[in-house]
Amino acid sequence: MLKSARKQEKKGRQAKDAEGRMPLVEHLRELRNRLLKSVLAILVITAVAAVFYRDIINFLLKPMLDSVGCTNGVVTQRNGRPCADMTVNGLISAFSIALKVSLMAGVVLSTPVWLYQLWAFTAPGLHNHEKKYARAFVAVGAPLFMAGAVLAYKILPQTATILLEFTPDHARNLLPVDDYLDLVARMVIVFGLAFELPLLLILLNFTGVLTAKRLASWWRAMVLGITVFAAFATPTGDPLTMLSLAAPIVALYFIALGICLVNDRRRRRNDPDAGLDDDEASALDLAPAPIGEMEAVPAPTELPGQTDGGRRRINGYDDAT
Repeated sequence: MLKSARKQEKKGRQAKDAEGRMPLVEHLRELRNRLLKSVLAILVITAVAAVFYRDIINFLLKPMLDSVGCTNGVVTQRNGRPCADMTVNGLISAFSIALKVSLMAGVVLSTPVWLYQLWAFTAPGLHNHEKKYARAFVAVGAPLFMAGAVLAYKILPQTATILLEFTPDHARNLLPVDDYLDLVARMVIVFGLAFELPLLLILLNFTGVLTAKRLASWWRAMVLGITVFAAFATPTGDPLTMLSLAAPIVALYFIALGICLVNDRRRRRNDPDAGLDDDEASALDLAPAPIGEMEAVPAPTELPGQTDGGRRRINGYDDAT
């Protein structure tokens, strides 16, 4: 089995031409291998996280308890509002919560693996001197995803406080832990993927799909789109929470734009026609080139392929001419 897998992998590598192109079957096989490696990494880390799931869930519940929870028999918060109680409903709820927490940790902690597999599949045509971009993609992408996840974790207390303000007076709010974890998972994934947007733009620029000039022309639409996205992604909808997500993404967008500008300038120095579109003509040098010495060619006595047909010829022409 191992030998056949190695043979198939070797055959897949040989199927690539000099420009990294492959048949459709080889693309599908590579996609399957990349997905398999990503899923295996997630499952392995999920299994490890399952051993420490109590520590992980206590870590996730801490901001909620610090914000709206009460301990030591206290039933009201410092602002006079009723405390929120974290509850587990049902016999198998605790087990499903453990699985959910472990899987969430597996997806987040395996970020370097599946980011590398994503890059390795989407950029197979890079030259050898551009392979370093794969390492840079993972080295930058994983911290960006983690930064988005940390930001989501940090604004959870404020999110909980704003949402629980709608609780009626003299009512006690019971918060199912599984619903809370769904909210945490959504915020972590949304914030983490949102922080990958600048890296995606840089990837498109480095592979020649998107130019910095075109990216710069979109800045108004990008800022507006990021703001609208932040408004829908944050569960509270308040301006402060929305700006806490939108402001870092806008800043990362402009940083990505600066990197794309530097890359396009470097590309133009190496290739003056690199920034041209497919239907745009390159500049032509119409100055006449010097002509060397002319070589004397003796004239034939007869035109090629011409026969005299029995007539007398003088210098290749018949006597009638």
